[in-house]
Amino acid sequence: MGIVNVTPDSFSGDGVLARYPKEKVSGFSYALKLVDDGADILDIGGESSRPGAKMLSVQEEASRVVPLIAALVRRVKVPVSVDTYKPQVAHQALEAGASIVNLIKGPSADVVLLKEVAAAGAGLVLMHMRGTSRTMQMRTQYRDVVLEVKAELKKALENCRKCGIKKENIVVDPGIGFAKTLDQNLALLRRLNDFSSLGYPILLGTSRKSFIGKVLGLDVDDRLMGTAATVALGVASGAAIVRVHDVKAMKQVVMMADAVINRA
Repeated sequence: MGIVNVTPDSFSGDGVLARYPKEKVSGFSYALKLVDDGADILDIGGESSRPGAKMLSVQEEASRVVPLIAALVRRVKVPVSVDTYKPQVAHQALEAGASIVNLIKGPSADVVLLKEVAAAGAGLVLMHMRGTSRTMQMRTQYRDVVLEVKAELKKALENCRKCGIKKENIVVDPGIGFAKTLDQNLALLRRLNDFSSLGYPILLGTSRKSFIGKVLGLDVDDRLMGTAATVALGVASGAAIVRVHDVKAMKQVVMMADAVINRA
């Protein structure tokens, strides 16, 4: 899953509004490059979810992502996902041709959004998070982070099914970096395979995140190799999808790790 941040303030420095200010449809050429690099899914996000990020209005977020989604679905063959927690944005994105909603607020999901996903027959990435981008790092109290994240995801999955979302359309994401400390992120990655007991495919999102920087003492632009290590370990632990910025390099990591682990 290739990340397309249609923002000026992405933590990773890849926000396309800042990098391509004159592009008619912001992020279009960047998204096409990710497909050429090997992305199997494009994930389009209009609101930064970094700690302390500003919350956007529905209108502003939709104006960033909907035109890009509409342009991409006419051009690419890979599925397009919208990274949002707002029902109105999800509705407009699905109407524009998105086929997946990447929902960062899984445990506190809006029922209206879940029903939008169900009505569209769309896919759902259900990610674990507590609070909001402004408050999540104040909500990191866990006795056992893996067991509690699993329990909170399990409850959220029940809500999804009650709203009519088919089991085969759901993927779970333990939410690395969202309401988690460094040690908790490492524990989630170390015990990622525990989440397979939920019965859903696992998505792992570690790309360029701050826990890598803390371990290696590196700024965000220098975290490629640290990301590669987490991606390889994630594949070895059962991740079905990895959400990354550096698609070309991580595609190679995934293919090699998969060949070692799964080729009979």
